Order: sequence, then structure tokens, then C-alpha cells
Amino acid sequence: MSFCRLEITDAVATLTLDRPDVMNALSPAMLEGLLAALEQVAAPDSGARCLIVTGAGKAFCAGANLQERISPRDGSVATSTALETHYHPVLRRLRDMPFPVITAVEGAAAGAGMSLALMGDLVICGRSAYFLQAFRRIGLVPDAGSSWMLPRLIGKARAMELSLLGEKLPAQKALDWGLVNRVVEDGAALAEARTLARDLAAGPTRALGMIRALYWESPENSFERQLDAECRTQRRALAGEDFREGVAAFLEKRPAHFSGR
Repeated sequence: MSFCRLEITDAVATLTLDRPDVMNALSPAMLEGLLAALEQVAAPDSGARCLIVTGAGKAFCAGANLQERISPRDGSVATSTALETHYHPVLRRLRDMPFPVITAVEGAAAGAGMSLALMGDLVICGRSAYFLQAFRRIGLVPDAGSSWMLPRLIGKARAMELSLLGEKLPAQKALDWGLVNRVVEDGAALAEARTLARDLAAGPTRALGMIRALYWESPENSFERQLDAECRTQRRALAGEDFREGVAAFLEKRPAHFSGR
């Protein structure tokens, strides 16, 4: 897997973008490595029940690696093609993971790196972390799903502000806006993510995966369609072993031991 590392310990998978010399900037090779790692983690026999995505070194991800782009004359075609062939498959694979995803962000999360960070169901940031919609600085438009995610997460006005002005959004302000879940001391984001991941991995991960699927589906649904989706999903959850174990543990006044089935 090019420019990334994957470790699975105690049912928690940690996927690290590993090119700190360029602030983990994304290249086609790195995206291919990320997709291969995500496919491995999502496989039923991987043993993983929660995923952490983080970056090596002082940054989470600086976005696309402009140094590896081809000449400006052909750059627009190459970039738009890369979105379809390399970026979108990674984003879709993250969306469709069968269990929770946590992102641990230190330093910069810029451009497509910001989108990658926001794909976490839980986003944990170091205090000095920041987010940046960097596209307008090079005459491009938001991509990698940011124009879909941002207005839904923080509203149109704030999404416009970030994208049109291209100003840094510090971690604390991102927390105040509801864009991230927790801000911790610098260097502690991964440790906090691991604490949360261990708790999630010990939980009813089949149900947790269905919960995240419901929330991904809800923005495009009417109220009636979402009620139907909840009903269908709950029927599947009721048939699971984790539901039976959860009820038995409640009645027997003991901790539940979930299997993720």
C-alpha cells in the first residue's frame, strides 16, 4: 500500500497517511494505497470493528499534491479524471464502511484533505489543527465532496464563507460551528480516537454500521421515506445476535458482550 500504513489491533484498524515530507498530500499512488487498505479493512475476515484515519507527522493532509501534477496545459483534464478514478472511490468506500470511522486530525486538513477528515463519523482534533478550503487559492472549485458536506454540516452561509474567502478555520471554531466532535491537546488526537474506537469496537458494531448508513441516507430522504428506512433497518437489527445479547444482558444486569453480528 503506497504511502499509507495499516495496523489492526484489538479490532481497531488504524490507517495512517504516511508521507509527512509533503504533509501527507494526496497523489494517485497514495489514493490507490488508501483504497486498497480500506477494502482490506472492510472485508469480513479482517477482524476490524472500527476504523481510525490519521496522518503521520505534523499534518493530517494538505490536499492534492500539486508538485506531482502534470503541466498546467493538461492539468484540468488530469485533475477532473483523477477525481473520478481515484478520489471518489476512496470517499465512497469510507461512506460505505460497515462500522464506525473516526478521524484524528493534527495540523492542516486542507482541500481534499479537509473532505477526508470530515468523512469521519467522529472527528477529533488537536488544538492547533485547522481546516482550509484551499481551492480558490489556485483558481479551482471545491471538490472531493466538500460542496455536499459543508452546507449540510454547518449551513450555506458558513460553507460559502470558507470556500469564497479561503481562510483557515481553527479547530476550536470548527468545534463551535459543529463541524468536529472534540478538540484535545496537541498530539493527543490519536490517543483520544483510540479510546473512542476501542469502545465502539466492543459495541454492537452491526447496529452501529446501520446507524451510520441511516444518517448518510437521511439528507436526501423525505420524512416519510426516512421513517420507512428506519423501519427496514430496525427489522434487520432485531434479527441480529447483538440485539438478543443486549436484551439478555439488560435483564440479567450484566455487561453485554457484543459479537458484531
